[in-house]
Amino acid sequence: MTAGTIFERTRMPLRTWFAAMWFVTSQKDGASALGLKRVLGLGSYQTAWTWLHKLRQAMVRPGRDQLCGRVEVDETYVGGSDVGGKRGRGSERKNVVVIAIEVLSPYGFGRVRMRQIPDVSGSSLVSFVRDIAEKGSAIQTDGWGGYNELSKCGYQHEKVILSSNEDPAHISMPGVHRIASLLKRWLLSTHQGSVSSKHLDYYLDEYTFRFNRRKSHSRGMLFYRLMEQAAMTAPLPYHQIVHREHNM
Repeated sequence: MTAGTIFERTRMPLRTWFAAMWFVTSQKDGASALGLKRVLGLGSYQTAWTWLHKLRQAMVRPGRDQLCGRVEVDETYVGGSDVGGKRGRGSERKNVVVIAIEVLSPYGFGRVRMRQIPDVSGSSLVSFVRDIAEKGSAIQTDGWGGYNELSKCGYQHEKVILSSNEDPAHISMPGVHRIASLLKRWLLSTHQGSVSSKHLDYYLDEYTFRFNRRKSHSRGMLFYRLMEQAAMTAPLPYHQIVHREHNM
């Protein structure tokens, strides 16, 4: 078996891995572990679940380019209960996911980046922006104070103060709100919402991979890209997956 890639340490032939990659990329809305287990005839749910996480890890291209130009950034809240408790920032039952998306001129959207963060502090939010956006980019956010240090980090920081803006949030910052809505719908439909916070980042990687290739006219190209990136992805043992050693 190929050394130094996700295919290492498995007794399955490469053609079975290729069949798994084709199944995952040919499904418009992704695949569940149960679906992969059934199609490949795998012996256990755990094997299928592990394979899917290995493939999601490979969906992040090493050294991928940063976003540039005008970039919308905002947070959304995924999972947990909607009954009782706080809503929005300060919610204790939900996972915080920060989203960034390029805004193209004169219209349309480019690439997206997402990450689960522990809180909405300036340390978490600014660190995310510095990782995913080129210096000099115009970063558009709402008025939350956690973004205040962006201008000191080499970015053009544009604030949209929603409370004083006649347009609702989904009009003032349509990109991130559309992504948030589509992400939650995808998690509910394909995965029945059963995604733990421990492994949420793997699912964010898959959604990012699919969204950024949404204009591809061929499913075969998605398969090719995943196969190409899998060949450059380090092995991901089961214990790293279950212990949340994401993108190590």
